[in-house]
Amino acid sequence: MAADMKMAIAEAAMRLLRDKQTKRLTVKDIVEECHITRQAFYYHFADIPELFQWMLERGTERLLRECRIREDPEGALRYFFLLGINAGPQIRKGFRTSYGHEIGQLMDQYVYRFLEQFTEEAGLYQSCSVFQRKLALRYHSGGILGIFKGWSEEDTRNLSQIVHETYLFMVKASETF
Repeated sequence: MAADMKMAIAEAAMRLLRDKQTKRLTVKDIVEECHITRQAFYYHFADIPELFQWMLERGTERLLRECRIREDPEGALRYFFLLGINAGPQIRKGFRTSYGHEIGQLMDQYVYRFLEQFTEEAGLYQSCSVFQRKLALRYHSGGILGIFKGWSEEDTRNLSQIVHETYLFMVKASETF
């Protein structure tokens, strides 16, 4: 099964980043970690950035499925924040690797895609032009990523208020267009 092998490769890469704190992730490291050949890696992925892209796409799909079962849009946003908080240490380690720039770009895409689906399902920005909606989503994505980058213990204690205010801000912004 191709999907199973892709998942095994992705899990090996995450173990290397998380547990072994690899600074320079290489295909050689990954294939040794999951006991496959280089050809097997390249059959599934063109390179490591494509592997990261695949991992984030699967993560976005999982996140959206989980958010859909939440009671309300604010609950879905809270779930998103909790995932971001919990994934923070691994993401920061990823930024310190030689692929930090690519990971940063993928995180931008990941947050944008989540917010695109989230606002659509929450009924936000429906009266906006495509340009206005994209601009608002870029703005919110940058804001949320900025919040995550500077996340503190105090923020964790104030998580409910941060989620609530973020959601209210998005609703009010949606109404002003």
